[in-house]
Amino acid sequence: MRLDILALAAVASASTLTPNVLPLFVRNPYLSSWLGNARKAPWEDWTMFWTGSHLGFSVMAAVPGSGNVYPLIGRPHDSLHHGHKLYNITYPEYLGPTFDASTTNLTYLLYGSSPDEPIKITLSFLSPITPSSTLRQSIPAAYLTVIAEGCFDVTIYTDANGEWVSGNRANEIKWDLYEPKTPEGSSEEATPIKTWKWSRSTEQHLTEWNDHAEWGTMHFTGPANVQHEAGTSGLLRQHFAEKGYLRNQIDRDFRRIMQEEPVFAFAKTFKLAGDSTKKGCSKTEDRVVFTFALIQDPVVQFASARGLTLMKPFWASHFASPDELVHYHYHDFKTASWLARNYSNSLARDAFESGSESYQDIAALSARQVLGATQFSGTPDDPIIFLKEISSNGNFQTVDVIFPAFPFFLYTNPKWLGYLLEPLLEHQLSGQYPNDYSMHDLGAHFPNATGHSDGNDEYMPVEECGNMLIMGLALANAFRYDTEPAFAQVSAGPNVVTNAIPASQNWPRSIDKFGFDFPGHRDRKTGFQTTGSKAAEKWLTRSYSLWKQWTGYLVRESLIPHNQLCTDDFAGWLANQTNLALKGIIGIKAMSEIADIVGREEEAKYYRKTAAKYIDKWQEYGISRDQTHAKLAYTWYGSWTTIYNLYADSLLCFHVSGSSSSSSSSWLEDKERRKRGFGRWFGTTGEQKPIGGGDDGNDDDDTSEKPFIPDKVYQMQSDWYSAVLQKYGLPLDSRHLYTKSDWEFFAAAVTGKKTRMEMLEAISAWVNETVTDRPLTDLYDTEGNGGYPGIYFMARPVVGGHFAFLALERACGGKAVEALRFMDEEPVAKIDVDEALKADMLEAKKMKGWVGDL
Repeated sequence: MRLDILALAAVASASTLTPNVLPLFVRNPYLSSWLGNARKAPWEDWTMFWTGSHLGFSVMAAVPGSGNVYPLIGRPHDSLHHGHKLYNITYPEYLGPTFDASTTNLTYLLYGSSPDEPIKITLSFLSPITPSSTLRQSIPAAYLTVIAEGCFDVTIYTDANGEWVSGNRANEIKWDLYEPKTPEGSSEEATPIKTWKWSRSTEQHLTEWNDHAEWGTMHFTGPANVQHEAGTSGLLRQHFAEKGYLRNQIDRDFRRIMQEEPVFAFAKTFKLAGDSTKKGCSKTEDRVVFTFALIQDPVVQFASARGLTLMKPFWASHFASPDELVHYHYHDFKTASWLARNYSNSLARDAFESGSESYQDIAALSARQVLGATQFSGTPDDPIIFLKEISSNGNFQTVDVIFPAFPFFLYTNPKWLGYLLEPLLEHQLSGQYPNDYSMHDLGAHFPNATGHSDGNDEYMPVEECGNMLIMGLALANAFRYDTEPAFAQVSAGPNVVTNAIPASQNWPRSIDKFGFDFPGHRDRKTGFQTTGSKAAEKWLTRSYSLWKQWTGYLVRESLIPHNQLCTDDFAGWLANQTNLALKGIIGIKAMSEIADIVGREEEAKYYRKTAAKYIDKWQEYGISRDQTHAKLAYTWYGSWTTIYNLYADSLLCFHVSGSSSSSSSSWLEDKERRKRGFGRWFGTTGEQKPIGGGDDGNDDDDTSEKPFIPDKVYQMQSDWYSAVLQKYGLPLDSRHLYTKSDWEFFAAAVTGKKTRMEMLEAISAWVNETVTDRPLTDLYDTEGNGGYPGIYFMARPVVGGHFAFLALERACGGKAVEALRFMDEEPVAKIDVDEALKADMLEAKKMKGWVGDL
């Protein structure tokens, strides 16, 4: 195996921001390990689950002959004794962390007998994001690579405990070591492996304890030639510190997680000393790969069209057993790491061009967190992605959590957005939800999607109808205009793509034999295909009754919304919400395009004209009389709000003058597609194509001759945001100084460049300085120390909204962003905020009769 290829997973780009928490192993809601207090040394705390609870995982290093033992991550040294005659607890020089979208690296220097020739140790944690391989993305496993470079020998010790398989330390666990024979048909390069397996002695399927799964088996895998031992944590660590090795023994006294805490350990010696007769240091590099996998089957239960169903993991359609999966995943490191690097590099390039170096880091930090809320299920012909509303309340498949996350999926792989929407559509098409508006979620708590047959889910009718219609059209546009998954297989070549699906399995038509999504495949039930207007039409037609039903509700209820919740439910109920009304009206406009796509021309005209009438009324009701800002609510004078739903107007191409995306031609002509063939997937550039339509369509309805929402509204809000910006960002509205980072990026994406950069700088400062101590929160105070505002959100997938810039740049044939350039031409208007709000309140007194008309 070539080291230059292998190193791709071991070197993350230099990072400019210093977040307080970093992802380590993050694959789904239950395999979720993080480095807390990441601005400090990694050995000062144990690694943690996303809730902040401890996860027993540690790494130590020992230098033979010196007696020095170095803790690297976790607190294994708590088990050792200071002043021991056989070893010295020594702390390495920590060079700090770096990270990209898939990788977090921690780097150290260890000093031997010569202080001038330290050994460098890197712990590289890889949770690969692979847009062109849904199979790889679905595997609930991650990699740890330990790289040693220097001139003297060093031994690495690592262990993990039972906290990975239960949130209750009083539960008993069982364990074993599995040493398989290499499966038939494996590559000649396949390294023999061995795997620690442990689980609860009595599993409780589909249950949680403090958000930890109470079912599933942990697999901790390394090469067969490393040493192993299972036993009491303190005894193993002390023996390693004293002797420098493990004894290949297994303590089989099964017990509770913290009863003489059993741990499962590996040790590897790196022989780097070379020829001792030669003078000077000739540095040598070596490495070892470990994998961590949490195998669960079933992954959730889902009230599907055929009834309550135990859903198998997606990978189960491709592998005969968990052992076969673990073997494949371990030996897929070269390919998976290369794909992850490809995605990370392309994301970094796009984010830099869209914002700054800081935006590179924010996007990279957000990516694993989004996917860390997902479980891939279904079959190759009917893939499904399930999503947990992490931390806020644990709801299952929450529509207004998918919505803020959806820019990430549009950018990374639009089909994954379709797989997220599919269970919501299937459930409601089957008649299991009684209300005429869109449901809020599929179940009160993950992993149980039992639905709400009584209709008593959280009440956000305008919010969820608007969300579904906006996402539905955005996804259809992605299909119609040839949007590839981000960074599809680019010039991979035989030196990279070497790990085929096991010979024991017949791979399905949806993937090739190397596990890559097959571009021409159409999913059986959904009709999803990589490209094509017909695919978009088929998908929308299948659920047209729902789109129409939800739009009917919006026609009745969105212009003047009655007292209800919006997605920001922590702020409470409120009537006449300006931003909520805008979402509903854009939803009606989206339906006009959906109706056009499926050939319902008369219905399209009706919805288009209704939306045009409503948007004029919305401007009259929702904008302050001095035309400086949007009000929080129509009748709340002297207030203001962030109208982040303006983003959807641009994303869906409604702000591109003269455009009618529903009648425009495909981004590539069919003839050109045939000529290019698989070049889209195996080309050399890795460039994505734009999402959305062009401007070459014709529409005899004059509502398409001008932008749906006028330029002046965009300019007004851009100037206002600059005026009310605080130390760490843009407050959500005038009631509080807290903000939502997802909505900040939605809002900033449709502002002028100066305002956008001011907002980005403020958010970047918050990432660097916040005292929040959990995985990236989306709700924080914009003043003070940037902490939690009394509500503790953490690790939520809504940070996919941080990709709002990137998704918008690909919308409408690239014209969505161009249509906003007018805001860059003039300086930001100077606004006296206090005077503007006072003037609005004074105007309200004069217009009191008008207020009553509402």
